Amino acid sequence: MITYHDWNEEQHALFPEDSETKGALETLRWAYEEYENDIVYACSFGIEGIVLIDLISKVKPNAEIVFLDTGYHFKETYELIDKVKAAYPELNIRMQQPDLTIEEQTAQYGKDLWKTNPNQCCDLRKIEPLKQVLSPSIAWISGLRREQSESRKNTNFLNQDHKFQKVKVCPLIHWTWKDVWRYVTKHELAYNPLHDQGYPSIGCETCTKPAYSLEDMRAGRWAGTGKTECGLHTT
Repeated sequence: MITYHDWNEEQHALFPEDSETKGALETLRWAYEEYENDIVYACSFGIEGIVLIDLISKVKPNAEIVFLDTGYHFKETYELIDKVKAAYPELNIRMQQPDLTIEEQTAQYGKDLWKTNPNQCCDLRKIEPLKQVLSPSIAWISGLRREQSESRKNTNFLNQDHKFQKVKVCPLIHWTWKDVWRYVTKHELAYNPLHDQGYPSIGCETCTKPAYSLEDMRAGRWAGTGKTECGLHTT
């Protein structure tokens, strides 16, 4: 079994980029055969997440899927999660919350930490909860695509995740924005209506705005701060 600690460059799995799902379904089949119950999908329920959930359901119907519930998400996101739970009743979809409530965080760090220190807010409400989720696991799945941003263009199907010391599996690396939407439309999947209102990337309501150009699909995240990642995918 490939783990973070015995990783070497030869262990990059080779999957067929020219398959119907550009290697995504093949990657997922390999991952669940390799790790069985020691792999979890951390899903933000953006449009890529909807695609991955549908693909995962075909490979492992009772897979574990975790949503990092910061308490700051759009109501549309929570409504979508309820729809997905109803559509895939066998999937184990759970909400992982931070140790601190928003009120406790405010009392300890001050009001609107997401505004005064967004990195610390992300650390408390996303990174630390994910560490707890991944603690018993060997690998995790992410919906990263190379097209999304400059920092993601070198993502592989299998990645050595130094932050969490796990293997990170990214089945959608070769998918384009059009590929994602073509799949969702073909299979008539429910998705977050905010995507239709100019939000290609959807995170916390406090830190997400519409993006003006699909050339940078994460331009609406932490707009005006110079911050482009919550920290889950950076070392």
